[in-house]
Amino acid sequence: MRLRMPNTFVLLFSILALIALATWFVPGGKYETHLVNGKQLVDPNTFHYVASSPQGLVALMKAPIKGFVEAAQIIAFVLIVGGAFAVVQKTEAIDTAIRSIARAHEHSALVRATLIPIFVTLFSLGGATFGMNEEAIPFVLIFVPLALALGYDTITGVAIPFLGSQAGFGAAFLNPFNVGIAQGIAGVPVFSGMGYRLIVWAAATLVTVLFLMWYAARVKRNPALSPTFVLDQARRQEHPVAMSSTDRMTGRHGAVLAIFALALVTMVIGVVKYDWFIDEIAALFLTMAIVVGMVGRLGPDNWVASFMQGAKDLAPTALVIAIARATMIIARDAHIIDTMLHDLMPLVQSSHPVFAAQKMYLIQSVINFFIHSGTGQAALTMPIMAPLADLVGVTRQTAILAFQLGELSTPMIPTSGITVGVLALARVPWLTWAKWMVPLQLIYLVLALLLLVPPCLMQWS
Repeated sequence: MRLRMPNTFVLLFSILALIALATWFVPGGKYETHLVNGKQLVDPNTFHYVASSPQGLVALMKAPIKGFVEAAQIIAFVLIVGGAFAVVQKTEAIDTAIRSIARAHEHSALVRATLIPIFVTLFSLGGATFGMNEEAIPFVLIFVPLALALGYDTITGVAIPFLGSQAGFGAAFLNPFNVGIAQGIAGVPVFSGMGYRLIVWAAATLVTVLFLMWYAARVKRNPALSPTFVLDQARRQEHPVAMSSTDRMTGRHGAVLAIFALALVTMVIGVVKYDWFIDEIAALFLTMAIVVGMVGRLGPDNWVASFMQGAKDLAPTALVIAIARATMIIARDAHIIDTMLHDLMPLVQSSHPVFAAQKMYLIQSVINFFIHSGTGQAALTMPIMAPLADLVGVTRQTAILAFQLGELSTPMIPTSGITVGVLALARVPWLTWAKWMVPLQLIYLVLALLLLVPPCLMQWS
């Protein structure tokens, strides 16, 4: 008898229940914090045990509601972006553009060879420079139908924007949200060590590109090998891609796509230059949807119906994000996060700096299960990891790299709102995705361990 895997909701709630159970056995603990340059930083010498606060059945049931409240910003972002994309799709401009790319892909060997590398590299650059993370979510709505039109599968469509941005974020060289903050906390010149970080970024991006190209070619030859084969067949029936040469772009289609492209460029400029975050990006997409509706001549009734349908389709995604956030809330309210961090610290001690750095990376990967914000994780761990690095013979620059590479585990983490949000948007069960990700995650693991060797040998500082 074949075991049936639970869906994402059951899996996440099971994890939530296990964390609540752990709060009855893990003692409470706390580090004192102090304000430095406007940021609350942990003092690594102030850990002390505090009264535990076990989370019972009532807390377990309330956690998803608290998760919904605390994740309201990203939930609203997802719903608004989903509605905005539905408006764009209603004009059929994206479908027409996908058909055009599919025709070029069919007839041009150059397009077939460069499409995945170019797009993955672009998303990776976004993650490595301006910290592209939540911003990758909307692109799933474009790349999934594009991948299906090109003969690939839903997994490929999700992986191009999601893994591209995550590889860049984890191996960043100019990301202010993890590299910049971590270096500032550790007392290292901000954005120093650029040369080796560029090598790290190139290696992570190359590995991601090669893996996706291998997988995409394999699925194209035999679509039945795809974990999402049944879903892909249903999607192709829902939205068939005609390859007729008479199906051409109109001026209205071009105008809609130009507005859409302008919105994406504006988003990048806003994030990089003006520190835009979710509120500003959501407002931008809402504005884009209104302009697109007017240019596409949808009319008020069609516009509202399209927007509401797009938001409605993402209601399950909102609930998934809320439960994912609830896992962190349970651990935080029980005061066990600092305790777990404190108990992990002695594990870093090692006979050689290389092994110490690699242990730091593994510990950061574990911490990443509970704290998914690059900024939040840097503020919590670097005040402890930086002086600890001095004690075990690891340079602080290397400790920062270990912290960064720990974020390469994010695509596998079911407690990450971004991960489960992206998958829910694409209608891919987390277990299906996790099983597919295992080989690549192992490659990331080996790559990270190897990339931490040179900095230790050359005392990178």
